[in-house]
Amino acid sequence: MKDSLHGLKVIDFTQIVAGPTCTMMLADRGADVIKIESLKGDLSRQLGPWKNGESIMFSSMNRNKRSVVLDLKKVEHVDAAERLIMEADILVESFRPGVMERLGLGYETLRAVNPKLIYCSISAFGQRGPGKEKPGVDGIIQAVSGLMSVTGAANGEPTKVQPPIVDTVTGFLGTIAILDALRVRDKTGQGQWLDVNMFASAIQLQQTAFASYFATGEVPSPNGSAAPYAAPNEAYPTQDGWIMVAAYHDQRWRAFCSVLQLESLLDDERFLTLSGRVQYRKELFDLVSNRLRARPTAEWLTLLSAADIICGPVNNYAQVVRMPEFMESDLMVKMNHSEAGEIDLIGPMRNPLYEEPCAQTVRSSPRLGEHNQEVLAQLLGAVAI
Repeated sequence: MKDSLHGLKVIDFTQIVAGPTCTMMLADRGADVIKIESLKGDLSRQLGPWKNGESIMFSSMNRNKRSVVLDLKKVEHVDAAERLIMEADILVESFRPGVMERLGLGYETLRAVNPKLIYCSISAFGQRGPGKEKPGVDGIIQAVSGLMSVTGAANGEPTKVQPPIVDTVTGFLGTIAILDALRVRDKTGQGQWLDVNMFASAIQLQQTAFASYFATGEVPSPNGSAAPYAAPNEAYPTQDGWIMVAAYHDQRWRAFCSVLQLESLLDDERFLTLSGRVQYRKELFDLVSNRLRARPTAEWLTLLSAADIICGPVNNYAQVVRMPEFMESDLMVKMNHSEAGEIDLIGPMRNPLYEEPCAQTVRSSPRLGEHNQEVLAQLLGAVAI
C-alpha cells in the first residue's frame, strides 16, 4: 500500500476537517496533493491549540501536502488554477454548491478540458435538493441528522460527539468514492463528478438505529453508554472509575453473574431473556453497579477477563496513549515542522501485515503558500504569482 497512489495529482480546494481528511488520506498513499488556499489560508489555521503560532488542528489533517496561495477573485489566479487542474487526476472541493461554477471551475467546464478528471464535491447537504444552499458544520449536522438526539445521558440535554465525527467519516467516504471512481476510470477512461455530503454521511453512521426505527416506529432516545439492543452492555462505575462490560450473550451473562456472585439474577424472571434484560435495564444496572463499586477497575478487569467476559476500562486520552495496544499500533507519528518544531500526531493506520505498510509521514503540514514558487514554476513553467 505504500505509495499506491504515486503518480496521481490531486488539486485540493478544501478546508476545516472533512475535505482535508479526504485529501490527507490520498496524500498518505502517495498522491501529490496541492492544497489551494486563499490569502488567509484554510480556516483551520485559525483554530487552536497552537504551537509556536502553528495550528495543531491544521497540522493534524494536512500532512504530505503542498500549499499554494491563489486569490480566486483574480482572473489570472483562476487561470493558474485551471492550468493546474488540466494536469490533475482528482479535484476535491468543499465550497457551497454553485461557488466553483461561478469561479469558472465547475465540473462541466473542467471536464471539457480534462475528461479524465475525478471531481469530488464535499458539502453539507449535497449538490441537489432543497438543502443544497444551506451551510453546515459538524455540530449542525450532528443535530439535524438525529445523531445528537441519541447521544448523551438518558433524560439529559442534547449531546454532541466531541471529536468531529461527521466531518471525519465524510472524509473517509469521500476517499472511498474517489477510489471507486479511479477503478471505473481504469475501465472507461472517463472521470466523473462525485457528490459526497455530511448529512448523508451522518445518516450512514446511524444505519442500525434507523433500521430499528423503520421496523418498530419507536423514536430512539439517549441511553448514555448503553446499547439499545442488548444488556448488560454499558459502562458501570467501579470503586475508582468506570468499566465497560458486554455480557449479553447467554453464556457470558451466566459467567458475569457468577463472577459478581449475583447468581440470584439467573432465576429472576425479569432477566431470563435478552429482551427482558433490555426491558429492565435500569433495574439491572442498579443491581450490577452496587456490586461493581466494591472493587477497583483493575481487579474487575482481571476477574472478568479470566471468565472470558468482554470488558475494558473507560480511558481518558492520557491513559490511551500508554496502552501497549496503542504503542504497538504505530498510530502516533512525529512530524518536524519548520515553525512549530516537533509535533506528535495520529498518523496513517498500518494495514498490511506482511507487506510494506501505508506510507508514514513524509512531509509536515505546509506553511501558507510555502510551495507557490515550486508548484507554479514546475507545473506551469511560470514565475509564481
